[in-house]
Amino acid sequence: MSQEMRKEYEMKGSVLRRLAAYLHGYEKTLLVVIFLVLIITALELYKPIIIGDAIDLYINTTGKEGLSLQEAEALRQKNLNGMLQAGILYLAVLLVIFFCNMIQTWKLQKMGQSIIYQIREEVFEHIQTLSMDFFNNTPVGKLVTRVTNDTEALNEMYTTILVKLFRNCIKIAGYAIVMIRIDAVLAFYSFLFLPPVGVLIVFFRSLSRKAYRITRNKLTDLNTFLSENLSGMKLIQIFAREKVKYQEFESRSLGLYKAYFREVMIFAVFRPLIYIASVLALATVLYQGSMLTLKGAASIGTLYIFVSYISSFFEPIQELAEQFGTLQSSLASGEKVFSILGEQPDLKEAKNPVKKDRFEGKIEFSHVWFAYEGEDYILKDVSFTIEPGEKVAFVGATGAGKSSILNLIGRYYDIQKGEIRIDGINIRDLDIRGLRSAIGQVQQDVFLFTGDIKSNIRLRNDEISIEKVKEAACYVHASEFIEKLPLGYDEPVTERGSTLSAGQRQLLSFARTLAFDPRILVMDEATANIDTETEGLIQQALEKLMEGRTTIMVAHRLSTIQHADKIIVMHKGQIREEGTHQELLEQDGIYKRLYELQLS
Repeated sequence: MSQEMRKEYEMKGSVLRRLAAYLHGYEKTLLVVIFLVLIITALELYKPIIIGDAIDLYINTTGKEGLSLQEAEALRQKNLNGMLQAGILYLAVLLVIFFCNMIQTWKLQKMGQSIIYQIREEVFEHIQTLSMDFFNNTPVGKLVTRVTNDTEALNEMYTTILVKLFRNCIKIAGYAIVMIRIDAVLAFYSFLFLPPVGVLIVFFRSLSRKAYRITRNKLTDLNTFLSENLSGMKLIQIFAREKVKYQEFESRSLGLYKAYFREVMIFAVFRPLIYIASVLALATVLYQGSMLTLKGAASIGTLYIFVSYISSFFEPIQELAEQFGTLQSSLASGEKVFSILGEQPDLKEAKNPVKKDRFEGKIEFSHVWFAYEGEDYILKDVSFTIEPGEKVAFVGATGAGKSSILNLIGRYYDIQKGEIRIDGINIRDLDIRGLRSAIGQVQQDVFLFTGDIKSNIRLRNDEISIEKVKEAACYVHASEFIEKLPLGYDEPVTERGSTLSAGQRQLLSFARTLAFDPRILVMDEATANIDTETEGLIQQALEKLMEGRTTIMVAHRLSTIQHADKIIVMHKGQIREEGTHQELLEQDGIYKRLYELQLS
């Protein structure tokens, strides 16, 4: 076995062990299901015996000669009663099988859905703990596929495959043992075609495993493409790229179609070959069994039992091979799900994080160096201090590192060198959730969730009352457009808030931040999408909002940050100037040039 194959088998075994771990707590259910499977299998084996015995005992004896009329009549009555009893017994067996199957299916489906629910919850919960780098590098469609399609593919393994594998193995062994016990010669002829069937199964497993893997990859690729392009549909239409995108979609869709078709063709060839093998085995048994019956070496009932068993013997073999293929698909999905669960956040929570009930809002950067990748530093030896309640603005050209500073304050990334402290505590030692809950961040690109106006302001936090929602909206003048909507605060919001203007979405973002009453305000080009008149209203609200709160602003329009207590000028990742608006103008440096450029 090659090293690559050995690694693949080890990985499959690891995935299977992890999937089996989810069965913990369902041991009683599994025992009941196994018990029911054994009953069903035993009764399936017993059904042909009932009919075979009836043929030998009650049908094959009706034509006996040398009997008087009275004896013949008594014999016929006896045979009739025997056939009736056999029929009742057969019906009882069918009913027991039906109820056992019903209970087994119900218990398995309930168990399977519970496990899938648990896995889906675990995957989504884990995704929310991952760092921003992960989301920057992982397509949304891929994550959607992992949480939905791949977890659902595991459902079949828990509800169908594992039990069917066990049941089919028991059935094959049961058929073989019973056939040998009834007639070893006919059993030998029945098993003649097993070696070629075994070769077919091995070949089929190899092909189906590759086909399943290709299909899952093609499905992920298509979902990723769909997610990305549906989100960017407006841009596609703006640049009239519909035809090109359609061709790209057609190419991916065709790839998935071919992958599914490859699967279908493999099954379409495999199933008939197994059926041919079963027919040949049946023909062989019929011929040899007829010869033995004519010679008196076997009864007609025995021949019937073997004919019935042959028809059923190859069915679990075929199912077994197909289930191995489906199991491979489930394991492939399991690999993908566990690859997400195996992702670890770059940000590590301290073992005993400091939890603060209230932050004062003092922020210190001490010789901070930061790079998103390798040593391509965005910030280089940056140091500054922001006192509690102070209003500080960062300005500079695009790529100077302003937004990176905001991301670092909320600890969405970790720095490579230096130290960031809030209230004198290194943010690496602070509880991350507590830290971020103390920071209200307003960004230029506002994201709204499907729901209504009030749920987007309080983000489904029931602790924030509707009165507080309305107060926050009124504070930033969002209430002026909200109250004009047909349903007001209950007005539905579509995905990403597409029915609202950019300015309205920005106002909702301000109201959202206010509703959570943060100690530190962070605003990244917060008024960029708002008209001049609305901006004037917001500036008035912000003056009230910023009272007593540490406020950090990033803006390209210098007119919006002239009221700041301190303005820090960034250039190529370093602090070049620092002071008030008037002080910086007097320095005759970068800030003055930016200010004059905007005035001109």
